[in-house]
Amino acid sequence: MTIKKRLKELQEKQKSAERGGGEERIKKQHKSGKLTARERINLLLDDGSFQEMDKLVVHQCQDFGMEKRKIYGDGVVSGYGTINGRTVYIFAQDFTVFGGSLSRTNASKIVKIMDLAMKMGAPLIGLNDSGGARIQEGVASLGGYADIFLRNVLASGVIPQISAIIGPCAGGAVYSPAITDFIIMTQDISRMFITGPQVIKAVTHEEVTMEELGGAETHNTLSGVAHFSAENEEHTFSLIRELLSFIPDNNMEDPPEKETSDSPERINENLNFVVPDDPNQPYDVREIISDVMDDQYFFEVQEYYAKNIVVGFGRLGGKPVGVVANQPDYLAGVLDINSSDKGARFVRFCDAFNIPLITFEDVPGFLPGVSQEHGGIIRHGAKLLYAFAEATVPKITVITRKAYGGAYCVMSSKHIRADINYAYPTAEIAVMGPEGAVKIVYRRDLEKAEDTDKLREKKVQEFREKFANPYIACEKGYVDEVIEPKVTRPKLIAALNMLENKRDKNPPKKHGNIPL
Repeated sequence: MTIKKRLKELQEKQKSAERGGGEERIKKQHKSGKLTARERINLLLDDGSFQEMDKLVVHQCQDFGMEKRKIYGDGVVSGYGTINGRTVYIFAQDFTVFGGSLSRTNASKIVKIMDLAMKMGAPLIGLNDSGGARIQEGVASLGGYADIFLRNVLASGVIPQISAIIGPCAGGAVYSPAITDFIIMTQDISRMFITGPQVIKAVTHEEVTMEELGGAETHNTLSGVAHFSAENEEHTFSLIRELLSFIPDNNMEDPPEKETSDSPERINENLNFVVPDDPNQPYDVREIISDVMDDQYFFEVQEYYAKNIVVGFGRLGGKPVGVVANQPDYLAGVLDINSSDKGARFVRFCDAFNIPLITFEDVPGFLPGVSQEHGGIIRHGAKLLYAFAEATVPKITVITRKAYGGAYCVMSSKHIRADINYAYPTAEIAVMGPEGAVKIVYRRDLEKAEDTDKLREKKVQEFREKFANPYIACEKGYVDEVIEPKVTRPKLIAALNMLENKRDKNPPKKHGNIPL
């Protein structure tokens, strides 16, 4: 065979692979409101940067007539490229080929990319759009899933892993995204569930639609499985690019800095008045967060889930930081099961990837109630405590108002190795609120009093003046400085610069036993 014929043969095979399941299936994909795997990769990565691997791979199944149905690529497009000039590894399931189902060969392509990402210390991105395991291959397909899961676990905390759900992701397939650091779901076209509506109806007699069971809204608001809800595929990819801008390539590197014209000395008089005079009046903590960040920009994570705690990324003096804040505007900022899980997961991610933690604290305590106790609030609250205590990155805490009871300890207090602890003059640091404390401390006096209400009001006022302030904690060294809210930004940046070379470590061990 001549060189010319060999080149022509190669070109034909390449074109065949790029057609995926063929024109009809591509049209069907578009008709369902979805892009193809290759279109997605080209939209996400820098123009012309994608280098495909295993383009001509085919499955090896010889059963059920599959030996006559072989398509190059076998249902997944994989390789590497760049996002804003940074190398990333990527795989995109191709729904036009066998419904994107996972075969043994298909899994091997994904595993190869994952292994390379680990060796090179670069982020891994998975674009999920699959009908699940390829039934014709039986246990070989299941083994492929398990091979992927193992690598997800080994890569956790070593390289960033991001999953975009842009179609179905069901059964065992959901566990790979679940292990990754961030999940982005695209509205209207993404689905995640262990068992579908039909199986649920047969087993439990519950009737539910696919969207209600595992759509983007469900997993962003109710389950907390997803971290972002994207309006469409283009928005999905912009979220991935934005997310990566705050994150290092691997756990051995510092997060990428970005130049800013926003002065580190900028102050805002309005910050002095964000926290209301009435300690029971709500306010939106995001006003404080966004104001102190560079260019007043805050990239919130899990915005719609457990809204009593706010987490996300920002920059201070060009340096990325992770923010954890109680939200007085929702359930008074109380800690409950879901907010504890949300906060703990985010703290551990930041610690794994060398991203400093800024905590804004206004917490009246843990949510009381039978359902919370029976649901394990003790165990879940301990996760957040564990995460903050374990973290060795720079940790700076600002107490804006309430810091009551065990929740004070949990929210990155000085006692669990926070480096710098600030408090606003409005801070109230105590075992509990004045009203509750008076009921306990002065119970007998109140029982004997002629005018119970008058005595209670008097004692509450006395307690508030004596204990509901930051100065006793300041005298004991638990708070490093009481600051005017308007100088929060320069104070945080100065502390962050001071902590730049921080070195801290935990005792040698295989791993701790976090109360999961």
